[in-house]
Amino acid sequence: MFTGLVEGVGTVRASRPEAGGRRLEVDLAGLAEGTRLGDSICVSGVCLTVIQRTDTLAGFDLSPESLARTTLGLLTPGSAVNLERSLRLGDRLGGHFLSGHVDGVGHLIARSQEGEFVVLHLEAPAALLPLLVEKGSVGVEGVSLTVSRLREGGFEVALIPETLRRTTLGVAHVGQPLNLESDLLAKHVARLAWCAAQDPTGLRAALSPLLGL
Repeated sequence: MFTGLVEGVGTVRASRPEAGGRRLEVDLAGLAEGTRLGDSICVSGVCLTVIQRTDTLAGFDLSPESLARTTLGLLTPGSAVNLERSLRLGDRLGGHFLSGHVDGVGHLIARSQEGEFVVLHLEAPAALLPLLVEKGSVGVEGVSLTVSRLREGGFEVALIPETLRRTTLGVAHVGQPLNLESDLLAKHVARLAWCAAQDPTGLRAALSPLLGL
């Protein structure tokens, strides 16, 4: 589990085919300290497991599913990626809960400057649109952001100067694909609503013992 508060920006050192997927090697820089094999790290919005570690370099395996649903297969040596280590029990939650399970890839269609702030205009996959709420939370490249405005086919987010400095979104360019994760609560509510529409009586019967109905 992650918060969407990016701890640092890493650099891709290698990306090569491996056992039907890909092996991604990322220089974690200062975040490598204390990182162990088996740890989870959010890499540009995707939860990955450290399977190799040498000095500041960490290796990750990318499954066919990860390659199909995210932008990680497009990374090349020199690419910058947002990094966040997994949330520890007792840590302060400053963003919102992110699972690191990307729902789909959107595209940056425009950037507009408003003083020191930047508004990103994003196009989102149709399946994600019902899960977005104005003033609700969304993960973009692993960054916890607030939906400032909904519009046809997508949404907007406003970036403060700190976010522009500390994450890759500060240099994201028009046309760039971006990993998106909708709010976890929204997904569960949508699933329950779908189940209720399919079989209201069955859903009530299933939930009754849990809710004391």
